[in-house]
Amino acid sequence: MTFRRLPEWLVPTVAVWQLTDIAEAKGRSQLYARQSPQVLEALREMALIQSVESSNRIEGVTVERNRLRPLVIGGARSRDRSEQEVQGYRRALDLIHGFWAKLSVTPQTIRRLHALCMAGNGDAGRFKRIDNEIVELRPGAAPVARFRPVAAVDTPDAMAELCRAYSASIGQRIVPPLVAAAALGFDFLCIHPFRDGNGRVSRLLGLLALYQHGHEVGRFISTERLIEDSRDDYYYAARRRSSEERHAALEFWIGVQQNIREELGEPIDQIALRRLAEHDPENVLGVSSGGGRSVSLPWDGGRP
Repeated sequence: MTFRRLPEWLVPTVAVWQLTDIAEAKGRSQLYARQSPQVLEALREMALIQSVESSNRIEGVTVERNRLRPLVIGGARSRDRSEQEVQGYRRALDLIHGFWAKLSVTPQTIRRLHALCMAGNGDAGRFKRIDNEIVELRPGAAPVARFRPVAAVDTPDAMAELCRAYSASIGQRIVPPLVAAAALGFDFLCIHPFRDGNGRVSRLLGLLALYQHGHEVGRFISTERLIEDSRDDYYYAARRRSSEERHAALEFWIGVQQNIREELGEPIDQIALRRLAEHDPENVLGVSSGGGRSVSLPWDGGRP
């Protein structure tokens, strides 16, 4: 387990500089609270839609594009398993966005997140009952077993140890919080406690950790979208298992936070314009965001 070695884990110099920059950027997220309600609502809804879409799409779960907004924002009734999981991830995000300060990183919280995002599955919220292995599927080649996670019988104890170690590292300030958050996600994926849905829960855990360490911009900028945008690096980092290769997971996680920092450095109305245009280029209207500037926002009059 990574947490057992954290005290002697040498963080690369470049990562130290990046962590410093990210810490300095935390205050910029407070600027969002002073924007016009229209801009904030548009950014919040877009981040929510992008997070739900990206985190599920990474795992091969997709829905029709014209169904995404009604399912995530409009409260439409799900029609199949994929749509159930899309709405379940939305409910898990609602839990984190609304109650992050009251959520401890415990096996119970993790099972609750799984139960929400895997709604409709018979084992939602339950640790795996049989052993599993991580297999890489390659076109034209035989499957390759990448690694064997913790055995099912040992999973409850492994998860309890992981949560205790994470809490101890934060409470005792053994390493910077973002390093502890990276180790949390890395060890969670190594345990692979659920039959399915481990990737989605790991990203929800990452978001929860960011909130609890003062990085609350996740309600306006989708970390899941940034992870999907770097999908190749994400898969590379997720495959690293040896102690010598764990820096790959840390570097990827810090890289995502650096991307958030870069977006925080942009004028907020430009972020809104670009993200909305990327997601729905045919449905934007110019609306004043205050201060004499203009931002394009989706027309809300026909919201489902």
